[in-house]
Amino acid sequence: MSNWFASWFDTEYYHQLYNNRDESEAERFITNILDHLNLPAGSKLLDIACGKGRHAKAISDKGYNVIGTDLSPNSIEEANKMRTENLEFFVQDLREEFRVNEFDAAFNFFTSFGYFDTEEDNERASKAMSANVKKGGLLLIDFVNKAHALRNIEANKTEKQERGSIHFDIERKFERGRYLKNITVCDEEHCTRYQESLQSLTKDDFLRYFTAVGMELETVFGDYDLNEYNEEQSPRLILLFRKK
Repeated sequence: MSNWFASWFDTEYYHQLYNNRDESEAERFITNILDHLNLPAGSKLLDIACGKGRHAKAISDKGYNVIGTDLSPNSIEEANKMRTENLEFFVQDLREEFRVNEFDAAFNFFTSFGYFDTEEDNERASKAMSANVKKGGLLLIDFVNKAHALRNIEANKTEKQERGSIHFDIERKFERGRYLKNITVCDEEHCTRYQESLQSLTKDDFLRYFTAVGMELETVFGDYDLNEYNEEQSPRLILLFRKK
């Protein structure tokens, strides 16, 4: 399902399905990581795959100059309603360089990598994301940890959700090295099927991609409270790189 993300993320169904996410965890993570990085006020930061921009806005509210980019035109249109002097949004594929050597730090939050079908696209993405950061700048990648993801699939193989008159039937499975989520959406007129397909990338995979493009791993966290990473137990794989 090549480029499934380009169509699914741009639908209203996607935003309706995920509109009840608990944002408190995300807000706690952003506060924790910004406190850890202790970047000077006014630093220029990039939120890669920013969605509708809520987290980019939270970062800008802490005194930083922030740009958010996302592949979805609908998401960026919505995000730009929050545009200010120090907060901007642009449609951008993360596999393409945005502004080379411009940012003090860049963030790729909440498992927004690994959508692609080929190693070439992963390499393009890692090269482009790294290129946006200044020499000495930071790049944070936040991805689901594999052991935790497999346990979640086993415990939650099927699910039903409703949003008003819209019904979602969800089936999760692990197949050929990918986490798959089959989503059937039924409204009052018809049913449509979508699939989310995510590569089961590991710490070693990210090290291979990003050290090849001049990034050096500084630390790895295992959750949004920035506890130490444990390959078998941690819910998250959060890697902090610095550009050499």
